Amino acid sequence: MTGGRVRRVNGPLVEVTGLPEVAMSDLVGLGAAGLPGEVVAVDTVSASVQAYESTGGLAVGDPVTPLGRPLSARLGPWLLGGVFDGLLRPLASAPTWLEPDTDQRDTGSQWSWQPAVLEGEEVTPGAVLGTVPDAGGLDYRVLVPPGVRGEVRWVAPAGRVTARDPVVDVAGVAVGVGTEWPVRRPRPVARRTPVAEPLLTGQRVLDALFPVARGSSAAVPGGFGTGKTMLLQQVAKWCTADVIVYVGCGERGNEMADVLDDLSRLVDPRSGRPLAGRTVIIANTSNMPMMAREASIYTGVTVAEHFRDMGHHAVVIADSTSRWAEALREFASRSGALPAEEGYPAGLPSALAAFYERAGRYVTLGGAEASVTIIGAVSPPGGDTTEPVTAHTERFVRGLWSLDRALAYARHYPAVGWTGSFARDAEGLAVWYARNGDPGWGPRRARMVSLLAEADRLGDLAELVGTASLPGRERVVLLGGRLLREAVLQQSAVDPDDAHSTAGKTTALVDTVLAVVDACTAAVDRGVIATEIEEVDFSPVLRAARETPPDGADGVLARRDQVLRTLAGLA
Repeated sequence: MTGGRVRRVNGPLVEVTGLPEVAMSDLVGLGAAGLPGEVVAVDTVSASVQAYESTGGLAVGDPVTPLGRPLSARLGPWLLGGVFDGLLRPLASAPTWLEPDTDQRDTGSQWSWQPAVLEGEEVTPGAVLGTVPDAGGLDYRVLVPPGVRGEVRWVAPAGRVTARDPVVDVAGVAVGVGTEWPVRRPRPVARRTPVAEPLLTGQRVLDALFPVARGSSAAVPGGFGTGKTMLLQQVAKWCTADVIVYVGCGERGNEMADVLDDLSRLVDPRSGRPLAGRTVIIANTSNMPMMAREASIYTGVTVAEHFRDMGHHAVVIADSTSRWAEALREFASRSGALPAEEGYPAGLPSALAAFYERAGRYVTLGGAEASVTIIGAVSPPGGDTTEPVTAHTERFVRGLWSLDRALAYARHYPAVGWTGSFARDAEGLAVWYARNGDPGWGPRRARMVSLLAEADRLGDLAELVGTASLPGRERVVLLGGRLLREAVLQQSAVDPDDAHSTAGKTTALVDTVLAVVDACTAAVDRGVIATEIEEVDFSPVLRAARETPPDGADGVLARRDQVLRTLAGLA
């Protein structure tokens, strides 16, 4: 294709002419510096391009170079432990002006190559050709690309290779340690399978009340100051995933700096290395180009699918999808698209659905079982959860962790409200727990939900008539709700013993509170007045989470027994 010319510049929207053969989603280079842009509309005369860099200095008549490929991410062992922008360029060396023929690969570094096939073998898509042992804290596997099959004609010997070096020849196709994939197109799999096991997050309110399955999706809506970013950081640090892809989409730079600092200091309990070794950070902060923000979440999911194809369980954390939707709205207004609710484009629901649809549990082309879990934050203006992004997101996710402003103002963190949240995976996960040694998980969760709801109802009543006016059993319910909130659901992100909780400790804490509530109810039934029960020292239960280690279930149960003995001694 021959080059074109810039006809009009309107912020990130650039109209170009002279490209009769250009197609939708093609990548072009704008101006002499080759600013990257993607074709988003085509007519008989011109094409509309969304630019991924600032268009300052771009003028009418500047050249436009068609690149003949869609917006793609360069994937390889250099991703783990790296920090990239929305187009997956290393932030340590990403140029402000990208020339059209610039190779974005990390060409300077060398990687260890360990072959796993021999010449003459027949291989199919997704088969493991070899590994890169020094790619962070993960087993990095080099796979046969999708659509390639046949005889292995040549294999590079074990040793050091660069990103440019081919390591295997499969039926005439050279395969290196890296690959490239269009970010807006899901990578192929053999088949999708039902979600079956929990993604443990280390946060008790999530694991015990609102669990998310591996390969599922969840959203975290909440107004300013309710703790969205802190909750997502905690999930990134402690969840049971093999790979974490953290997408800072339009967030403040200081928050991304905190994420990087925390991950660099945390030690991965699996490998003993820094947790950053199995983390990919895509930092597209609020001061970076607006349309690169729009591409960043697709880039993040593509990275996760790359590691999923190796057989790993990946988690994508997008903070926040509201900033991504605002980029869509700004571009739609410049392109003259018909606005829908609150000025957002009419295609917003479809875009959200397509994003969350890329979560799932799959059998890969190579036959491994792996998953991509997507967790997205939503920042509704003024905390209004009826606004379009929040409302449409609720339709497409399997879990909703709604952050309650009242809990946040009361310094109850994580401020996940039990009235506005839901977990559509809970029933299926109860079956998984029952099959894996914890048949009481489902009834335990159901009782927690019931106790919290009843305590909230009685709390409203007590504000009108006074707690002392309530019968003894109802006062025990109020006490039980307070113990459940303060001893189980409340969690400190800065306390080393309480920042995360293993499944065993979470179960022990819940069982402790429920056992104490049962003992209090039994005391009321045998004639003990409620005031005497309320004067019992419950501090061993309330302090158990912070005074026992993350795996300290035995210490929690010892405190339970101490309080139960006290309650049993009430006359």
